[in-house]
Amino acid sequence: MDNPICSACGSTMKRNGHTSSGATRWRCKGCGASLTHRIDNAAKRLAEFLDWLMGKGAQADLPGEGRTFRRRTSEFWSIWPIAPYTGEVFDVVFLDGLWVGRDAVVLMACTKEHVVAWHLAQSECAEAWAALMMRMPAPVMAVTDGAPGFAKAARAIWPATRIQRCVFHAFCQVRRCTTSRPKLDCGIELYGIARRLLKAKDADSTAAWLADYAGWCAKWDRFLREFTLKDGRRQYVHERLRKARHGLSKLVRSGELFTFVEMAEERDGLWDSTNNMIEGGVNARLREMLRVHRGLSTIRRIKAIFWWCYLHTEKPLPPAEILRVMPTDDQVDGLFASASSKRNRNDRAPEEYGSGIVWSEFHMPAEHRQ
Repeated sequence: MDNPICSACGSTMKRNGHTSSGATRWRCKGCGASLTHRIDNAAKRLAEFLDWLMGKGAQADLPGEGRTFRRRTSEFWSIWPIAPYTGEVFDVVFLDGLWVGRDAVVLMACTKEHVVAWHLAQSECAEAWAALMMRMPAPVMAVTDGAPGFAKAARAIWPATRIQRCVFHAFCQVRRCTTSRPKLDCGIELYGIARRLLKAKDADSTAAWLADYAGWCAKWDRFLREFTLKDGRRQYVHERLRKARHGLSKLVRSGELFTFVEMAEERDGLWDSTNNMIEGGVNARLREMLRVHRGLSTIRRIKAIFWWCYLHTEKPLPPAEILRVMPTDDQVDGLFASASSKRNRNDRAPEEYGSGIVWSEFHMPAEHRQ
């Protein structure tokens, strides 16, 4: 180990016994100044923690059956990895949510190369999606699975962004209503049309699909209007088929079903029509990580997802910088405490200053928070 340098005169220091706590005491050869010097290995321990979290090894296989590892790394569960704001505008962004518990969902946005942003919410409501969207510039096109609240948030935050509904999820929505083995002729034909939706890749095939679907709607309209009376109220006989028709018709009217074809005609190139990038890539790997490390509490499962997302951003910081810039539980609790503290105003008017969380600071709008 290299001897420390005296901060007063710049001379090399030598060992001079130990303190009562066991720390090595150093004395300067030049001016006689004395100090204690401990090696900060927090960055090394954080790297060890992240290697375990991203790996498939069990704590029981570590020395001491994991007890030493837990003691060395327990402090890092208090860190909240936050996505940096880069300001880069992407052509296509894939969005989806991963539910961690009954009241916790992590909303994520990613490209084909890396994760862009994420947000913890209690539900996939419009406010939660808007909070995620505000952490990145509006992309040219966004691919979504039709999560509740997304459309409302997109109209408010990304009004110029083209929306593509994942065609595979649109097919699955029909299949849930018809099943994969429908018995009625109406359901058989609708299921076949929904399957052909996955093969519509250009202007000709999408026009043919729209014509087939319009023909099916006209052919079976009277059949789907059949109803019975139950307790004096009208009840449709084929409610599930009507639900499937309603879902497809809504997508056709909104124009979100074949946005990828329109984008190819306007801008050339291939544009994505499914959300498989985030469903089969990001979410699948996150579920695998949580399965390998099963037994974590809900809050630690959430933070494990945050860590995975951060390490798969475009340029994650080294461990030493992560420890310097990332907020901890105490800092986050302080933000919420200052936001929720009561103010005393006799006129009952809202507070002018300091009455809310500065989310732009908490979510690191600059490249890296200093």
